[in-house]
Amino acid sequence: MVSEKKDIRSLTKEELRTFFKSIGDKAFRGNQVYEWLWSKGVHRFEDMTNISKETRTHLEENYVINHIEVNSLQRSSDGTVKNAVKLHDGLIVESVLIPTKKRTTACVSSQVGCSLDCKFCATARLKRMRNLNPDEIYDQVVAIDKESRLYHNMPLSNIVFMGMGEPLMNYKNVLASIDKITSEEGLGMASKRITVSTSGVPKMIKKLADDEVKFHLAVSLHSAIQETREQIMPFAKNFTLDGLLESLEYWYEKTKRKITYEYIVWDGINDTYEAIDALVKFCKAVPCKVNIIEYNPIDDGEFQQAPKKAIDNYINALERNRIPVTVRKSRGKDIDAACGQLANKSS
Repeated sequence: MVSEKKDIRSLTKEELRTFFKSIGDKAFRGNQVYEWLWSKGVHRFEDMTNISKETRTHLEENYVINHIEVNSLQRSSDGTVKNAVKLHDGLIVESVLIPTKKRTTACVSSQVGCSLDCKFCATARLKRMRNLNPDEIYDQVVAIDKESRLYHNMPLSNIVFMGMGEPLMNYKNVLASIDKITSEEGLGMASKRITVSTSGVPKMIKKLADDEVKFHLAVSLHSAIQETREQIMPFAKNFTLDGLLESLEYWYEKTKRKITYEYIVWDGINDTYEAIDALVKFCKAVPCKVNIIEYNPIDDGEFQQAPKKAIDNYINALERNRIPVTVRKSRGKDIDAACGQLANKSS
């Protein structure tokens, strides 16, 4: 049952200070509570041990802390961890810890379900039920940081917004969560260790540039031919490649930061020399790098991993044109934690 009390984490520090003054207490109590909520990450008022019992009771009567719970946890044979995250209203999202020898990355969700309709993605088959609040995104990172320390003996080093949902369709809350994550009063993580991945919403990419964000931008591209991209991602009818490219040129002009193109090669869909030439031309417009991702089938349908030769053709053409390219092997496939597989099967 969802509480009707206000979530205390929706208040700013100044609002907390004002609350304490309004009940005849000292304003600095607001600072103390804010620290407990964010940098110390407590989920119960009774754990705020430097605050009087009377004050904690008063908080309990007026507010609630709508924290997440890791409903279930799965560990892959390759060290990947997938969390089924239960929200305060009973809805479930998934987040993933991806380890390598030198670092660990949190893949976090920004929506319950997704606003878009990419045909190759399991999450897109779930209707968008709601946006996540900033604290719900923040809590996913806190949980994965603890798991990184527990299972891999190192703190979390990177974050990617590549889980469930389209981050730019939850713009305000995603940016608010990143503000908390990078704040010294939060997790103190450097912005350069965070990447926001979008399917390509031109208007919001321009807004990112105007808002002078410091994190990295990745675009789920998959084809630089409009007709093919619409086949893969039907929403692209409304967000054309021309509009996308214009927004990316604007991004680079404002930020001077390279874009990463996420790119999957499918058998019989975008594995032609025409598709390769179109990608090379698209990449030359704005400084970028290409991340070719291994595909993880979600059924026996039209999307199947292209043969190695097709991927090699892409790599050779990109390298020949001096466009940086990497191939990312999927992690966590045995627990449905790989790219495109998040679909609440664990709920």
